[in-house]
Amino acid sequence: MGPKSTLKPVVRGAAAVLLALTLNVAHAKDLWRTLPEPVRPPTPDATGTVSNDGAELYYAVHGSGPPVVLLHGGMGNADHWSGQIAALAATYRVITMDSRGHGRSTWDGRLGYRLMASDALAVMDHLEIAEAAIVGWSDGGNIGLDIAIHHPARLSGLFVFGANFHPSGLKKPAAGNITFPSYLRRATADFAKLSSQKNRLGAFLKALRKMWRTEPTFTEDQLKAIALPVTVAAGEHDEIVRRDHAERLAALVPGARLVVLENVSHFALWQDPAAFNAVLKTFLSHQ
Repeated sequence: MGPKSTLKPVVRGAAAVLLALTLNVAHAKDLWRTLPEPVRPPTPDATGTVSNDGAELYYAVHGSGPPVVLLHGGMGNADHWSGQIAALAATYRVITMDSRGHGRSTWDGRLGYRLMASDALAVMDHLEIAEAAIVGWSDGGNIGLDIAIHHPARLSGLFVFGANFHPSGLKKPAAGNITFPSYLRRATADFAKLSSQKNRLGAFLKALRKMWRTEPTFTEDQLKAIALPVTVAAGEHDEIVRRDHAERLAALVPGARLVVLENVSHFALWQDPAAFNAVLKTFLSHQ
């Protein structure tokens, strides 16, 4: 039997509630130092592509019910959500997609969170989804914030994990960190397997790094104007986004809830999918 989890609420000011996911770690290893393989993705009920602003965007649909859109992280792809798809598809209509240039989606040389937000909305339009809950991991969370700011009517709620609202919220690479380099190797192998533009990997990585250095630049006033149910989640040992930045994001968004997942990092959805999914289901159940 794995470690048990409990939620302990702690008030952190008027704008956010910190929920510390406390693990009984008597027999648990340091999950945050590991990078497990995601489980095999379930077979989708439907797949397709949508054309939007110079890109062909791959999407997949699982299950039925209220729509939930899962947006993956930088250099990732839709299959990275496999552990969450399996947990949600019995209750929700789960839509995953490959962001432009990622996975099976194509790329015309342009990247940006506003542009990728328009891609997510194009997929929703194609599937005739007027409003959905969006769950975003890392870059996917930044895309979700862009939609919340510029197209709030399309969202019933927003759950972001490992997101940043400004480049200043990113950490400098730490010496000895093994999870992020391992992730990049895995993501590069996925790119070689899935992409129809394999020869563009170098240019794509260059464009990604430029975007990470310069975006997003959401203002405090923009974040304070979000009027949606929002959960901001962070790993206790996140290698990429500073804890105080996540706390600031939750404090700026009115009524936002901050959830800190202990004993995990930026890759919590693989390191402890049961704990991650429990927090995600709690968010979705209150939509």
